[in-house]
Amino acid sequence: MQLREIMTPGVVTASADTDVLSVAQLMRDHSVGSVVICDSEGEPAAMVTDRDLAVRALAEERSPAESVAEHASRPLVTGEPEMDLEEAAALMVQHRVRRLPVIDGGALVGIVTLDDIAVRTGNLEVAQRMTQEVIEGALPGFFFHERG
Repeated sequence: MQLREIMTPGVVTASADTDVLSVAQLMRDHSVGSVVICDSEGEPAAMVTDRDLAVRALAEERSPAESVAEHASRPLVTGEPEMDLEEAAALMVQHRVRRLPVIDGGALVGIVTLDDIAVRTGNLEVAQRMTQEVIEGALPGFFFHERG
């Protein structure tokens, strides 16, 4: 199965100079837990999650008017539409990310999350193992095969 088959199109984006409050409102308004941050040329450059805002902005009592770029996660780990699901899963675990933006020819065309893997493949066990691997930072490569 390829990422194009399970990715969610229509990724929410913001520019690097967007303030924290506006990004939090985007998340609320679009019911998403992440926003891809684009550079001045519109290229995907980083990602900010609801957790980033809670841990890096709110918990540190930073101003909601501050640029979201200060709180974004870098480097941006991405996949391609033709990428095999197992390869993408290994990439997500290797980099300890739960969301993988999908890039095609430099353009952001979708995003794949751990939830997508669970729901769209119908394999909750795989998604649960992936989540645990991401949390623990374990080595990739053990998702679709029985562990020995």
